[in-house]
Amino acid sequence: MNEKKLPKRWSAKRKQEVVLRLLKGESLDALSRETGQPASVLSAWREDFLAGGIAALKQRTEDPKVAALERELKRAKRLVGDLMMDKELLEMRIARFEGEHPFPKRRSNP
Repeated sequence: MNEKKLPKRWSAKRKQEVVLRLLKGESLDALSRETGQPASVLSAWREDFLAGGIAALKQRTEDPKVAALERELKRAKRLVGDLMMDKELLEMRIARFEGEHPFPKRRSNP
């Protein structure tokens, strides 16, 4: 038997080649027979490929200055959050100590 061995695991590159052939108009059924993959799998690969392309097109190229400012803003927000927590803890401690006498009362020796 001189049958072509089909790969058990498909690399992203191999899947891309099949999807591009589908997008160029080759028959889904013919490619399914040739690759040994069910038509539903090939259709899913095509949908994933197109969804990834759409996601890539939605990304905007980021200006390095904007990226640096966004990182700095994130760091500043984190610092403000930490300081707010510290402030609240100090206020709770102050409230707790205000109810007590700051210094213990001493007894005088007779």
